[in-house]
Amino acid sequence: MAKNETVEEKMTPDTSDETGKAPSVTQDGKRKSPASMSMIEPRFRNIYKTFYKETYFTPTTLDLKTKELIAIGASLAAKCEGCLQGHIKKALEIGLTKAEISDAIVIAVGIAAAGVVDMSDHAAARLGLHHFE
Repeated sequence: MAKNETVEEKMTPDTSDETGKAPSVTQDGKRKSPASMSMIEPRFRNIYKTFYKETYFTPTTLDLKTKELIAIGASLAAKCEGCLQGHIKKALEIGLTKAEISDAIVIAVGIAAAGVVDMSDHAAARLGLHHFE
């Protein structure tokens, strides 16, 4: 973390430069990939950022470490690679252990597997299939 940077500032998504726009060209003149949320109107980005800060940093019954573990699981469920990388990095920065992060991932794997079972159960019921009963 930078010398005067708070955890909140480090964890808040920011995709703009000093002009308020995400730069589209690197310093060496190469075209950059679009910044996160580059296709979202600024007023809606600001609503998201406010919501994110409010839900993440306002004290609630959940501590920040618990919120980060939930964020890791939710990132996996949402299949958001950037989210997952950011939340794992943040989790390590705030002191979560590799074992704690692994537990969150294992729970997400279990939920994903349960989703597959649930979908196949519904399909079997709709189709009247009972393969192994």
